[in-house]
Amino acid sequence: MVRAVWTQLLSDTSIKRSSQTLTILGDNAYIYGGELRPREPVDSTVYSLPLNSNSPQPASLTTATDISQTSTSTTAPQPRVGSAATALANKLHIFSGRGGTAMAPIEENGSFWVFNSIDRAWTQLTPSDPDAPFPVGRSYHALTTNGTDTIYLHAGCPATGRLRDLWAFDVVTRRWRECAPAPGPARGGASIAFAEGKVYRMNGFDGTSEQGGAVDVYDPVADAWSTIAYVADGVSGPRARSVGCLLAVRLQGRPTLVTMFGEHDPSSLGHQGAGKMLGDVWVLDLEVGRWVLVEVEGVQPEPRGWFAADVLEGSTSSVVVHGGLAESNERLGDVWRLELEG
Repeated sequence: MVRAVWTQLLSDTSIKRSSQTLTILGDNAYIYGGELRPREPVDSTVYSLPLNSNSPQPASLTTATDISQTSTSTTAPQPRVGSAATALANKLHIFSGRGGTAMAPIEENGSFWVFNSIDRAWTQLTPSDPDAPFPVGRSYHALTTNGTDTIYLHAGCPATGRLRDLWAFDVVTRRWRECAPAPGPARGGASIAFAEGKVYRMNGFDGTSEQGGAVDVYDPVADAWSTIAYVADGVSGPRARSVGCLLAVRLQGRPTLVTMFGEHDPSSLGHQGAGKMLGDVWVLDLEVGRWVLVEVEGVQPEPRGWFAADVLEGSTSSVVVHGGLAESNERLGDVWRLELEG
């Protein structure tokens, strides 16, 4: 049995949005990008929220004045939605997304935008060989990192269709390597996480339906995929969904994946509307390969998709969640902390 408690940290109109990124560096969460109105990217401001993760009490924010913003007068990536982000070497890395008047995938020739939390400035990390293959621009893809020198990029939506590719970027050599593609179908809105030396992938939307019933596992040493199958009935395992999250945590010292929320049935209005949103939280014990529905106590966030989440640094079992799209089609500006107890 796994229990959890939600604590609301903040709710403010300045950070209302969906399809954004949230990345935790040290004691701060950094929010970038997204949209408040469909297909209209917000600006390139980075919002910093102090989380006080060293406090013995649950992290808390008291007022909106705790939110700080970067200056938009310096070099910064163009506004975008559906980007993906990950933290490595105490820096925020984002890749592509959609933007401009045509809301087309932003093509930056395999480059990352990197935000340094110390000097609060952006730089661009470009591949060392401009003629070598690189992943095309896309949106609603996923990023994760091995925590030392490699960023993994998976799937998403290019100019047309969807992808199921997997790429690895070595930040030391600044080179991309195309890995074995993930099991089909191709999809956007999938979730990936790195744990125990492997990349884990689940869920997503293939253009017709949400995917579920499988956690696909990539082994970098073998350059091969395997699959952990489960019954996606909401009883034995989480129901099919997209635009949720997948995060690596440890519960009682055991390697665990946590997934939550997401869209279960797409809206008939497509990106202009909200479908059926989920509000559940599940954990997968990687040693036994079994899903458990988390029992949540007290007040909890409303169901949502298209949100952003990350694991709190300095804690093995705390997750921070921000914003997203509610089933009412309203963009949310709340921030919550989830404390998991194995």
